[in-house]
Amino acid sequence: MAETTYTVKGMTCGHCVRSVTEEVSEIEGVTNVAVDLPTGAVTVTSAKELGADEVRAAVEEAGYELSA
Repeated sequence: MAETTYTVKGMTCGHCVRSVTEEVSEIEGVTNVAVDLPTGAVTVTSAKELGADEVRAAVEEAGYELSA
């Protein structure tokens, strides 16, 4: 199991949280996604180590930006 926390910019409401959660959850191996709206923290738990590019692509697909 691997757990990594990312910061996502641009989320402002519950719909934002759902969109990011849905897209990131579709990455192969992801078992849990926890989003903290006030801080923009997105904690991803997965069966294997994920590349930041995979997560970035999913966040961008949802319409938001992964902080560097």
